[in-house]
Amino acid sequence: MSPIGPTPRLVLFAALAVGIATLGLGVVGSEAGNAKSDEVLVAGSVCEAHALKARHAADPRLQIEIPPAFNVPWPTREACLSYAAAQDPDTPGLVQPIPFSHKHHAGLYEIDCLYCHSGSDRSPAAGVPPVQLCMGCHAQFPPTYDEFEGIRVLKEHWARGEPIEWLQIYRLPEHVQFRHNRHLIAGVSCQRCHGPVEEMDKVYMTQDTIWWPWLLPASKPQMGWCIDCHRLQGASQDCYTCHY
Repeated sequence: MSPIGPTPRLVLFAALAVGIATLGLGVVGSEAGNAKSDEVLVAGSVCEAHALKARHAADPRLQIEIPPAFNVPWPTREACLSYAAAQDPDTPGLVQPIPFSHKHHAGLYEIDCLYCHSGSDRSPAAGVPPVQLCMGCHAQFPPTYDEFEGIRVLKEHWARGEPIEWLQIYRLPEHVQFRHNRHLIAGVSCQRCHGPVEEMDKVYMTQDTIWWPWLLPASKPQMGWCIDCHRLQGASQDCYTCHY
C-alpha cells in the first residue's frame, strides 16, 4: 500500500457507495470515484472511511487507506448517510439548523414520538424537544460524532443555554384550535396527519387529497380534509369543535 506523501489524496462523498450526494461532511473535490489502479484512496473522516470500506467490499481491486483516527465504528455508516440526506437540498423538506433525521432516530432506532415530543398526549401543542433531551443521549456518544457540524451546533447551544431555532413546518390559522392531546387520546396516530415521519430524513408536509361525494377535493390540512376525518371517525363536526 502506497504511503500518503507523494500520492494524491483523493476525498470521497460519504454516501458515494449508494449513489447519493453528501454535503457538509468536510468532503471536497471532484475526483471521487475516478481513482486509477495505482492510486490509493485515503479516508479523511469516519464517514469517508465507511464509504471506502463499502466500495472496497464491492471492488477488492480498489486500494484504500484508512488512518487509525478514522478506523472507528462511530458514527455509524447509517448515521453518515442519514445526516447527509437530512442536509441535502434535494431531499424533500426544509434544511433545519441541525440536520436531524427522523428516519434515523424514529425509524432505525424506533424512538417513540412521545419520547421527544413529550406531553403531546396531555397538552394542546406537541412542542419540540429541549436541547437537554437531545444532549441526554448525545453527551454519551464518542467525540468522533463531532465531525457532524450539526452535533457541534447542538453542543454549542447546550453550552450557551440556547434553544434550537427549528423551522416550523405545520402552521394552522389562528382561528383554528387543534389540540394534540384530544386526538392522541382518541387513538389518532401521529402519521395520520404528519405522514410516515419514521421514513423521512427531513420532515415535510405530506400530500393527501380526499374527494367528497359531490366531487369536491380537499387537501391536507384544509378544513374539508379535517372534517372528512371527523366524519369517518364519528367525531363531532360542529363548528365550535375547532372554532372557539
